[in-house]
Amino acid sequence: MRLFMVFAIVIFAMPITGFGWAEGSNILLDPDLMCKKTRRIRGKMAEICRRDSGLLKEIINGINLGFRECEFQFQNRRWNCSTLRKSMRKILMRDTRETGFVNAITAAGVTYAVTKACTLGNLVECSCDKSHSRRNGGQPQMVNAVTAVAALEKQQAVFEKNSTRNPLRKGNGNRRRRLLKNIKFPEGEWEWGGCSDNVNFGFRHSRVFLDSKYRRRSDFRTLVKLHNNMAGRLAIRDSVRLECKCHGLSGSCTVKTCWLKMPSFREVGNRLREKFDGATKVVLRNDGNSFMPESEEVKPPSKYDLVYSDDSADFCAPNIRTGSLGTQNRKCNATSTGPDSCDLLCCNRGHRQDTVSEMVNCKCVFKWCCEVTCEKCLEKREVNTCL
Repeated sequence: MRLFMVFAIVIFAMPITGFGWAEGSNILLDPDLMCKKTRRIRGKMAEICRRDSGLLKEIINGINLGFRECEFQFQNRRWNCSTLRKSMRKILMRDTRETGFVNAITAAGVTYAVTKACTLGNLVECSCDKSHSRRNGGQPQMVNAVTAVAALEKQQAVFEKNSTRNPLRKGNGNRRRRLLKNIKFPEGEWEWGGCSDNVNFGFRHSRVFLDSKYRRRSDFRTLVKLHNNMAGRLAIRDSVRLECKCHGLSGSCTVKTCWLKMPSFREVGNRLREKFDGATKVVLRNDGNSFMPESEEVKPPSKYDLVYSDDSADFCAPNIRTGSLGTQNRKCNATSTGPDSCDLLCCNRGHRQDTVSEMVNCKCVFKWCCEVTCEKCLEKREVNTCL
């Protein structure tokens, strides 16, 4: 049901006109529909659409993962990332910070889902990342912190060299240092092994599917969109960590095997929500090919930051033009001072307090072995609702 709902959202968010979608629309759409309507696509996108149903399925999973995380991150805010189609359609047609977050979190979702499918062996064209874990005919590769850094840098350099028109090429040294800063290497020698997440594969196919339609454009909206898509992917790729396991008799750690693993997607969502809160409003430079902060006093955004060009609605009242659903009848927290507080969420309109009764489990007892029995109790609680 949720999958259908997300498909409906993105379909209605994209008015179809001939070969592609209307200017200013978003490529977050039903991948099957995109493949059917864009018959003139070429290259990697054509391969995904025509011959790779397994990868297409994981892209669908990634889009849904992104929308679910968006709903979670904003469930207690005025804009709650509602997946109602009329609202999301209007959100995606503008260039607000909300649009930037949706683009970033879904690009991250596709990267995450495709990478995870590789690790689980669900895709025939990829598997675990073993580019630095074996050598000399498959013998284990023993490394220390210094040689491990060298191996990772070599791997990333190869990926960046093979990525056509790679927007990350400038400042790659800084990007690698940022990546390695997040990885804590164990002391002494240890073995590259396990099943490292093949993040480069997920990163590359997220970019192929979500960015390829826009890559030859240089208009302002496209620059903003592609920047936020990249920020979403980098929130995963530059946050991988080292996970290790000890091997030996009687719990000893004679041999330590380590591999690279993505952070949880909740952690990625938390990081991108922080970027949302600190997003930078930008304007087009005179060269027409780049943007800069609207205010000269604001530091230029990095590749990891979110950017936007349109001011957001306040989302207090319903507004068909902006996609705002308003906050009437939303539940609020009367004791909170955060965004879920009744003052902020209800936009100072006031709130209604009701007492509700519900049956809950109580007086639970653990019985050996292995059962928990509970009684049913009537519990009353206060519920605050925005007027």
